[in-house]
Amino acid sequence: MADMSYRELSLNGLWKNNPAIVQLLGLCPLLAVTSSVVNAIGLALATTLVLVASNTAVSLIRNVVSDAIRLPAFVMIIASAVTCIELLMQAFAFELYQILGIFLPLITTNCVILGRADGFACKNSPLPAAYDGLMMGLGFGAVLVVLGALRELFGTGALFANMQLLFGSAAESWKIVLVDDYQNFLLAILPPGAFIFTGLLIALKNIIDTRMEARRAAQRERPATGSKRVRVTGTIS
Repeated sequence: MADMSYRELSLNGLWKNNPAIVQLLGLCPLLAVTSSVVNAIGLALATTLVLVASNTAVSLIRNVVSDAIRLPAFVMIIASAVTCIELLMQAFAFELYQILGIFLPLITTNCVILGRADGFACKNSPLPAAYDGLMMGLGFGAVLVVLGALRELFGTGALFANMQLLFGSAAESWKIVLVDDYQNFLLAILPPGAFIFTGLLIALKNIIDTRMEARRAAQRERPATGSKRVRVTGTIS
């Protein structure tokens, strides 16, 4: 592994180098699909599976593919993984597949996936590459789900509507109505709402990072406490 531990990979994917709110990659599906939690979870699962599969495959062929055809080979691998995910969604979640529409095949061109393949997977062995893909996928997916929950909550006054599209008929009762007779706030569901909530999430992360850094700096500057040994010389009468 390129001088990175699994703990560092986890922190980078989930927080420090989160692809959605730090690198600002994959914003097209992030802003377009997150009008509800079920849409966000569907795209998050698809993206994470593609990341893990493509990172692993790229790592396996890293020593046999020349630089001249490296990027085309990566794109072919990613496209193959996306096709498999599309077929699975058509078979088991067809209505959600129709809702996600063009944004499923567009995973092939997602900068997050190609960036991890070229920036990490092709330089590391399969296990770290797969773990990096998993952490980056979870980080990206977490932002998707949080954004979807915020937009659905402020837009409709409810959460977890239409979860049966992904989890079957047993999930029809998962819907939680938080505000009765809620007058739908259309801005939250429309694309401008996605921009607003994404900006708020980025601002919140920056505030947390700033306060954590200030706290660490204060701890470094704090004088050590405890008893000290004092040497006394001379005579005492």
